[in-house]
Parts: sequence; C-alpha cells; structure tokens
Amino acid sequence: MATSSPIGGAGDRAIHPIEPRRRRTTARQARTVDLLLDAAADEARLLGYDGMAVRAAARRAGVAPATAYTHFASKDHLLAEVMWREMRRLLDAAPAVRATPQERLEAELMLLGTFMADEPALAAAGTTALLQPGPETSAIRMRIGLAAHDRLAAALGPDADEAVMTALDLLYTGALLWMGLGHLRPDQVPVTLVAAGRLILGGKR
Repeated sequence: MATSSPIGGAGDRAIHPIEPRRRRTTARQARTVDLLLDAAADEARLLGYDGMAVRAAARRAGVAPATAYTHFASKDHLLAEVMWREMRRLLDAAPAVRATPQERLEAELMLLGTFMADEPALAAAGTTALLQPGPETSAIRMRIGLAAHDRLAAALGPDADEAVMTALDLLYTGALLWMGLGHLRPDQVPVTLVAAGRLILGGKR
C-alpha cells in the first residue's frame, strides 16, 4: 500500500490532485513574485518563522501588502513557495550517471541531502511553514515529496520495489524534518541519507 510522508510522497499522487500552477500572465507579475520570495527568505533568515510576516516581506520587496496577498494566501504559503523554489534549483542538476542502481541512489541521496543545507535558519522557518495545514502548503509538500521520489525512483530504475521506495520516501522527508527542527545538522544530512540508503537496499548492487 502506498503511504504518505510528512512532506509528501508517491502515495499522495493518488490522494491529492496537483493544484494548477499560479498563472503569471506578465513578466511584471513574475518579477513581483520573485521579489516577494527573496524578501520572505531574507525576513526568515533574520527573524525566523515567528518573526516573519507577509506585510514585512511586502515592504522589503517594495510592493503593497494587498499585492502580496494576491499571490500568496498566507505566511505559510509564502515560505513554502520559498522552499519549493530552492528545491527546483537543486533539481536543475543532471541525474546521477553511475554503473549500478545503488551507486546512482547514493549519488542522488548526496545531492538531495544538500537541500537547504547551507541555510539552516531558512530551513527551520520553511519546514515549520510546510507542516502547517491548508491547501497551499499541502500542495507544496506534495510537490517537494514527489520531486524527490521521482528522482530516487529514476536512480533505481523501472524495477524498483514499492516497499523500498516507500522507505526511501520516509527516509528523505524524515531527514528534512529533523534538519528543520534542529535534530540533525545540515552537514550531517547527506552522509546520513547515504548510510541509511545502503541499509534499505541491503547493500545490493
């Protein structure tokens, strides 16, 4: 049976439809969104989750609060979108090319383990936002989880065992959660993922 992880995983594909992408009809609107994401990230780095506010991010971005709320429903939505943007940047890297499924998996876990590793304050704020209820944050959790799932599944190939993939989904999202909560140092995430990935695969090559 497919399962759902705290951040999102393959099981969510059958449970929740992926919401339509925000319509950005003009370059100006897209620029406004980018400014708001940059500003929200800066606010979160300085003040953390509790201190960050949509109005403050709008002020830093040089836009009206009403404009910010036309793009983002809440602080949690805004911070979750910051996390999704960072994940998209990470996934710009080409998939690992290695001889065996385990080698490819380990290379992908190392890559995915660097997600937010150099941004601990932002990671903590973003993780808190991602775990909040609401359709926007739920959809972004799903995007992040499915992006990681698809990357790991591609590394293992078409014969990947469903139980193995569920374990890997839980491993990755759990590591992100622990990092965001401060239970795992950012520099520990990649090596921890690789070590646990080896256990899940049982050393098979």
